[in-house]
Formats: sequence, C-alpha cells, structure tokens
Amino acid sequence: MASAGKERPLPPALPLATLIGRELRAGGSERPTLRYGHAGFAKRGEDYFLVKPDCLRVPGDPSTAFSVFAVFDGHNGVSAAVYSKEHLLEHVMSALPPDIGRDDWLQALPRALVAGFVKADIDFQRKGEVSGTTATLVVVDGFTVTVASVGDSRCILDTQGGEVQLLTVDHRLEENAEERERVTASGGEVGRLNLFGGQEVGPLRCWPGGLCLSRSIGDMDVGEFIVPIPHVKQVKLSNVGGRLIIASDGIWDALPSEAAANACRGLPAELAAKLVVKQALKKSGLKDDTTCVVVDIIPSNYRLTSPQLSPKRNQIKIKSLLFGRRSHSSIGKLGAKSASFGSVEELFEEGSAMLEERLGRNLSLKASSPPFRCAICQVDQEHSEGLMTENGGSYCSSPCSPWGGPYLCLDCRKKKDAMEGKRSSHSTACR
Repeated sequence: MASAGKERPLPPALPLATLIGRELRAGGSERPTLRYGHAGFAKRGEDYFLVKPDCLRVPGDPSTAFSVFAVFDGHNGVSAAVYSKEHLLEHVMSALPPDIGRDDWLQALPRALVAGFVKADIDFQRKGEVSGTTATLVVVDGFTVTVASVGDSRCILDTQGGEVQLLTVDHRLEENAEERERVTASGGEVGRLNLFGGQEVGPLRCWPGGLCLSRSIGDMDVGEFIVPIPHVKQVKLSNVGGRLIIASDGIWDALPSEAAANACRGLPAELAAKLVVKQALKKSGLKDDTTCVVVDIIPSNYRLTSPQLSPKRNQIKIKSLLFGRRSHSSIGKLGAKSASFGSVEELFEEGSAMLEERLGRNLSLKASSPPFRCAICQVDQEHSEGLMTENGGSYCSSPCSPWGGPYLCLDCRKKKDAMEGKRSSHSTACR
C-alpha cells in the first residue's frame, strides 16, 4: 500500500532463476515450514475457503511440493463460490505445461492463473446460474508466493520487519477509477442506486445487474464487462519468511491491512486467524460473512520442536519467530543489514483485463500444426472447427479485430470479444 511522503523508486526485478540460484548458493535450499489456520463467522453463509498444503507438481515426488490457499466470497447465492472452491485450482493446473522444472513452472504460473480463472468463469456460466464470487488464490512454493484475485477478498504479506504489503488489488467500482473507465468503455454503465425522486444512495454499481465489483467469477446476469481476469502478483520472500493474511471483505471493511497484521503479531496462525475475525467483529459487528486464513512461512532452520527447549521456552521462541512486537530501541539496533535481509523481491505483477496482454504468444504448447490447443480451455481442435489463430484468422464470415495472442477456440474467442465489449458471448455474428 502507498505510504506518505516521497515514493522511492522500485529496484529492478531480478529473474526468478537468479533469485533461486542465489538462494542455493547461500545454503537456503531447504523448503520453509508452513503453519496455517482459519476462522470465520457466517452472516449469509456465502464465504468459502480452500486449504491444500500438500500439492505436488510431479506425482510421487515430494521435492515438487507446493501449497494452495484461497478465499471465495459468494454473492447472489453460494453456487459460484462452491464451484470455484472445487474446480478453480484444477483449471489452473491444466493450463500449466507438463514435464517442466520448477523455474519454468513458476514463470508459467501467472499466465496459467489467468487461463484458469477465465475457464472457471466460462464453465460455471454454462450452468445457467446467476451466482457470482470473488476469488483470491494463493500458491506458495518454497519462499515464492503467487497471488491471483478478482473482487475484493484481499491478501496481505506481513514481513519480519513489520512491513505490510498488499498483494492484491480491490476491484471495487467505488475505489478503482481505472476499472470504472474500463467498464464504461466496454459498454457498461456505472452509477449509484437511484431511489424514487432521483436520490442516489450506496456505493457505485455496474448496470445492468447492480454489482459493486468490476471483476468476479460467474454473474452471468450482469454484463460481460464484469470480467474474471485476475490481478496476479508474484513475490519471493527472503529466508526469514513472512505471514500471509487472506480474508474476505467482511474483515477488510472493518480493519485496515496494517491493523489486521498488528492485531495478531506474536500469535501462531490458528490463533491469529481467530483474533483477526474477533477484532473485525468487535469493530463493526457481524454485518457480513467474515473469513480469514493465516499462513506462516517459517524458515526450516527454525525448529519448532527443539528437544533442548522446554515447552514454555519453545512457545516463546515460536512467538518471537512469528513476528512478535519489537520495541523501537530493538528495531534501531538491527541496522541496515537486517533491513536488507528481510526484503521482498517482486518477480511479477500484472492487472490488465486484456487477454492478449495476459496470455502472450507462447502459452499454447501445440500451436505450430493441427490439432491446435486452446490457451484457455486446453481443448485440442482442428483449424477447420472454428479456431482463432494468432494471425488474425476469424471464426466468422466478417473479420473481427486482429488477435495477437495464442490460439483460442470458438467459445473462448467469443468470451474474449464479449469481455472487451465487441460482441455478446451468446452472439454468432461479428459486429
């Protein structure tokens, strides 16, 4: 989040392979330990969360382990949130190339997240249900954290030095001018609820539908300019680790990011999640569903069950590790060396709603000759079946706008054009 005063220029991003190589040379090749917890209270019962700590890139190979955590805040029913919890990760994984190493896998992950979110939206809308959901999906592989999000369920990172970083962007029309411009440019209308007599009340909404968000999964009763294309950010933590707090807007409407982080410092993840929820309820009451997932990424050299420590002293050590509060004097004694040691490297960030910018040209694995694989739904098709190629070949008689991205099947190209306001996804003719 932005801080007061003059902004310092960001250091140039380093290639992921460089960072991993640096970690290996420094002897930090051991994977961190993850500790996690969750808590929540239901008002409407539309919040869902996902915890999958033991995923494998290569089945049977524990060295390829990664973990996934997610929060889904449904609206207009629970169907979209339930579907996303059960299938979103599957769609993301299907978009990743097989048989590649960790470096390439992490570099391909941001694009696969975009493809997976769009695929989930297309498949859910085929069910004909009008429910929608936010989605914040977090992938933790070693000290590398990748976050994809649509809507206003937020993920923050609390580092050992006490610096709080926002890893998501809120897609609320009230607060995001860039998204308001995109929606109106795509054919939507943005305004407040209009009561009898012309009085406008409440937050800015998108019409038709009246949704306060500009991005979500589902919501087929709202215009196609409400898109499922996620903001994606990938960072690499230093070897001191960090704490992730993933929560629905029931938390963030009550607590600023810094307040949520400060409230639970020094506590293990399970208690931390409960305390964040408790503080949110104390601040504003139970106005909405509140869901919080806390993930601690702990260096492997911090043994949580040391035989040399008594249970009480071991508990103190754990609390100190989990970002316990420090006095101003102790912070001052750490010096510049510790500040550098606890830094976070930004590897990737992109929030564009244009698929051509997000997918690029090289996501498709089978693009040189038939059959062609759609970069979103991963279905193989012959060119004669109505495929959109990167050379601009169209799937209908009159030419559509040139497409510079990877191959898209008929349905996914229709979805792309509909999201950009060029046609209805249910239409069969170009405009």
